[in-house]
Amino acid sequence: MKKYQELVHAAIKMRKYSYAPYSHFTVGAALLSKDGNIFTGCNIENAAYSPTICAERVAFFKAISEGEKEFEAIAIVGGKENEKPNDYCAPCGVCRQVMNEFCDGNFKIILVKNENDISIYNLLELLPKGFGSHNLSK
Repeated sequence: MKKYQELVHAAIKMRKYSYAPYSHFTVGAALLSKDGNIFTGCNIENAAYSPTICAERVAFFKAISEGEKEFEAIAIVGGKENEKPNDYCAPCGVCRQVMNEFCDGNFKIILVKNENDISIYNLLELLPKGFGSHNLSK
């Protein structure tokens, strides 16, 4: 748990950078590489909706664009704009699929209400029987 405190703090901080003028639901994420580097992201909405991108994917794509491809954990926090989260914010299906592309089933997903209230899952729990490169090689 202590190992993930910096990650949780970074995710909470990132919520304030969200651009969510339509849903008013702000999300922050912090991704930990196996090398110990942290990459952050926030959700960025668009009036056309489909160009919108989740905080988790922003963090992954920043990391991948800088050469990182091995990850240990991600912390995610979200809730109504200008309010403290009252529930955990789980990653959407598209974000789970991106995680599945770059992470094994033991990758940790840390859902955050606040710095003292977190819940940790592994990817396999949140995406059982996920589609991946192994499916294409059959």
